Amino acid sequence: MTATSSDELTRSEQEAQLILDALPGLVAIMSPRGEVELVNDRVLEYFGRTLDDLKRWGTSDAVHPDERPGAVAAWMRAVETGEPYAFEHRLRRADGVYRWFLSRGGPERDAAGRVVRWFNVLTDIDERKQAEEKLRRSQAFLVEAQRMSHTGSWQHNIVTGELTVSPEVLRIRGVGPDFRPGSIDFFWKDMHPDDLARVQLAYATAQRDKREFAAEYRILLPNATVKHMHTVGHPVLGDAGEVLEFAGTGIEVTEQVEARLKLEAALEENQRLKDRLEDENLALRDEVVKASMFEEIVGSSTALQETLTNISMVAPTDSTVMIAGETGTGKELIARAIHRRSLRADRAFVGVNCAAIPVGLITSELFGHERGAFTGATQLRRGRFELAHQGTIFLDEIGEIPAETQLALLRVLQERQIERIGGGDPIPVDVRVIAATNRDLTAAVAAGTFRADLFYRLNVFPVDVPPLRQRQDDIPLLVEYFVRRFAEKMKKRIRRVDQRALERCKEYPWPGNIRELQNIVERAVILCSSETLTIDEAWLSGQGPESEVLPDALRDQEKTLIEAALARSRGKVAGEDGAAAQLGIPPSTLESKIRQLKIDKQRYTRSSR
Repeated sequence: MTATSSDELTRSEQEAQLILDALPGLVAIMSPRGEVELVNDRVLEYFGRTLDDLKRWGTSDAVHPDERPGAVAAWMRAVETGEPYAFEHRLRRADGVYRWFLSRGGPERDAAGRVVRWFNVLTDIDERKQAEEKLRRSQAFLVEAQRMSHTGSWQHNIVTGELTVSPEVLRIRGVGPDFRPGSIDFFWKDMHPDDLARVQLAYATAQRDKREFAAEYRILLPNATVKHMHTVGHPVLGDAGEVLEFAGTGIEVTEQVEARLKLEAALEENQRLKDRLEDENLALRDEVVKASMFEEIVGSSTALQETLTNISMVAPTDSTVMIAGETGTGKELIARAIHRRSLRADRAFVGVNCAAIPVGLITSELFGHERGAFTGATQLRRGRFELAHQGTIFLDEIGEIPAETQLALLRVLQERQIERIGGGDPIPVDVRVIAATNRDLTAAVAAGTFRADLFYRLNVFPVDVPPLRQRQDDIPLLVEYFVRRFAEKMKKRIRRVDQRALERCKEYPWPGNIRELQNIVERAVILCSSETLTIDEAWLSGQGPESEVLPDALRDQEKTLIEAALARSRGKVAGEDGAAAQLGIPPSTLESKIRQLKIDKQRYTRSSR
């Protein structure tokens, strides 16, 4: 070859390269047998290789394994036949990422018709494929969602009369997936004769008034199966306001309709169960609200751990439990802990505050009453024992129930059945009883205000809840717990509690126990404006601001009043004739005052002998 010919060939190749580089996509020129001869820069950049590398390597190894057999077969077929080809496949980029390409190739022939080279163009279609896949998944999801919900969609072209439906419509009606419904008659022909005229009129009216269409009807399948349908349609209007088509959905509601019919057939039984369920839910919601005061038992003191040990031992049994403790010690919290760890934990926990119910209503509240049992009894009412059937009933302040109710309660504990007021038929109840009191029931039995036989029925397993003054080690834990709880509720950032405040809390006797502690911490969190919580020491003095003027005089006056009441009761604190009742305060509060004022109540007991 002459120098001139060589230069012309070089220029020709350079011109070809320039043309290739100007073309969009990945472009390659190959020999008749498919060897790479020339590529544009985009090919080199995509594969991260030189032209010599590509000549040695080829590109078949870069094809995704899932498409490689088909791509190789299509290329070999084109080489053998000399026919143009086009196929889609993924190619691995230099960084290992696969992208979708449309590969198209065509031959260049000489005068004799022989293939002298191949031109191949790779067009990046990755975004289109991703969109297609997303659409495919969306359509598949829609079809599956329709299948699972028994809901099909339809479009009725009012202009042409053509009806198109989704696969679920065909499945519901027992028609093959390839069936083409054609016209709206597809819906009419299978409709129950008793429903056809009504639905046709409703659809015609919706078209005329250009408004929503809704109807419920039955369809009759060839195998004599009856299905219930609910259909809604929405009109699509043209520019001139004319109805062009209706688009809607149809859902099979056979199961719902049949269930409704069965429910109606068994209405009386269902109503009884529904009333019971509603009563239980009301009771449970009521108890959840009450339980929000104490969400968990907090503490690790020896006194508390002894109580928790007793709880863990008695909870799995079905034994009656008597919880004794001062006001505010968390007796209801203990009762809930016993219920949660019992075999009845999945049933209702029904609480009754016997002291909060008027004497004349407590029997009705516990055992219920029949309609017309007394004036104002306009309907049947289930008592708390019925609501707690197969669950647990918590009788708080059990020492406050009147004598006649004590007798009725004793009968329930003995016979495990109740009678509603005004009713004559006994109603069996399976209830675990947990009772609680802050009174000295032994003294009440001795005084004749509480039945001894009922006391022994209730006092099967006594649990004593220690007062907070006996749980000094637990006070910092409780303070931290309440601070965290109220700070979160009030959206305040409190990171620490003043050490002096904690020490003062440990020194304070807490006559109101945990309830008093909770209230004081809540008050402190409300007033806190920094990350350190402090507690006003005046709150822990048991005295108001004005008492600082004459503290000794007030203290002496309080002591005189208490001593006079003890003298009249001969040293007795609790009970109807005790000093606490005379002063109008809880026995636990009076006991705390006696300790604070260093009063020797035994002196009044001795003086009465």
